[in-house]
Amino acid sequence: MSIKNRREQWSSRWAFILVATGAAAGLGNIWKFPYVVGESGGGAFILVYLVAIALVALPILAAELLLGRLGNHNVIDSLRRLAVGRGYSAHWSKLGWIGLLAVFIVLSFYGVVGGWTIAYAYYALSGALSAGGAAPAEHFGVLFGRTTGTPVQALGWQTAFMVATALVVGSGVRHGIERLCRWLMPLLFVLLVCLVVHAALSNGYFGVACRFLFAADVSKLTGESVLSAVGHAFFTLSIGVGAMLTFGSYLPERVGLTATAATVAGLDTLVALLAGLAIFPVVFAHGMEPAAGPGLVFVSLPIAFDAMPAGQLLGIAFFALLFVAAITSAPSMLEPMVEYVRERGTGSRWRATVLVVCAVWVLGVAQVMSFSAWSDVRAFGRNLFELSDFLVSNILLPLGGLLIALFAGWMLSPTQTNGRLGIAGSFLHGVWRFSLRFVAPLALLLVLVSGLR
Repeated sequence: MSIKNRREQWSSRWAFILVATGAAAGLGNIWKFPYVVGESGGGAFILVYLVAIALVALPILAAELLLGRLGNHNVIDSLRRLAVGRGYSAHWSKLGWIGLLAVFIVLSFYGVVGGWTIAYAYYALSGALSAGGAAPAEHFGVLFGRTTGTPVQALGWQTAFMVATALVVGSGVRHGIERLCRWLMPLLFVLLVCLVVHAALSNGYFGVACRFLFAADVSKLTGESVLSAVGHAFFTLSIGVGAMLTFGSYLPERVGLTATAATVAGLDTLVALLAGLAIFPVVFAHGMEPAAGPGLVFVSLPIAFDAMPAGQLLGIAFFALLFVAAITSAPSMLEPMVEYVRERGTGSRWRATVLVVCAVWVLGVAQVMSFSAWSDVRAFGRNLFELSDFLVSNILLPLGGLLIALFAGWMLSPTQTNGRLGIAGSFLHGVWRFSLRFVAPLALLLVLVSGLR
């Protein structure tokens, strides 16, 4: 039986939307987005971010879904078939290798941070997120240092997260990834809304947070913050690495791609904004710095929860939310690699999953050790964890997105794209092609050049 005939499919359009939103709305929205906004001045950054979603990220997302549907194979074979079929070089399949390399590296350090979310959810449940009589800043700083810097403990949390991810992907498209997101994505939204409502009712800083997020003072914009907004808009939708291309290959023909992509982008943006509305009132109420970096979530917020009435419950809800965001995103990174290995050799999904997860776990061990025994091993002033993040965020992701945009914009014929996007003959199809050919490549080229400086 051919790969095409035995290829799994999502059960419905909304099932796919939940899966794709889960892939996009991960730690980048809840862990990274708030402090990136804080570093870049608030509302002006968000204004540029929303424009970048519409003109750069959304067209590329729709393009990846289209390439997946047309190729109907793993990311490398899909690109090879499409390129050769249009008379272009089979070397375009190397674009797929860029994506697979990116998700391999991302998942190796994402699994480390995912392990931290399990650890902190456990701390919240067990009461360890209470400083007791100790100074809160010192207590939570030490707790975070012990979580990240004790190799056996950190490896245990990382391994637990990778095993959980493997169980989801190994169970299949419908019975694993889709089933997980059907249950956990509604839970994520419920937890977010509850935290936002609590923030609105519990202190007088919700209005301050709203002004910070939505009052756009363009005088605060710099070239660096504009490029940061474009880069984060691109990063947050999990595009440029083949994940959405792989997911698009499981889409039934009846599903319209443009409307589906727009829904996913809208829900992903909603999650990011709700996260800001949940986190910043707490930050401002306790006089914390909104540009506190990763420590905002794992050090600053526990200090705030410890000082609040019902702080333990809030901590449980928040770190449960963080874990849900992590575990619904991780399968989107693992699936493209598993699908390639499965189609190219093993045949068995479980065997392919185990092989890939073991390889990712090994690199993840090195990421874990970069916070302890290997902390002095540095390149370009960065430890392995920081270097991996830099390589993916500043080079592989924008390069992959740039090439995807050029491939879909210039190499696919209007006949291939017009009807399949669900916007046949409309003004939007022309806008989509123009963005892929000119706007998105230029924006991502600027992000790429800026990131290499």
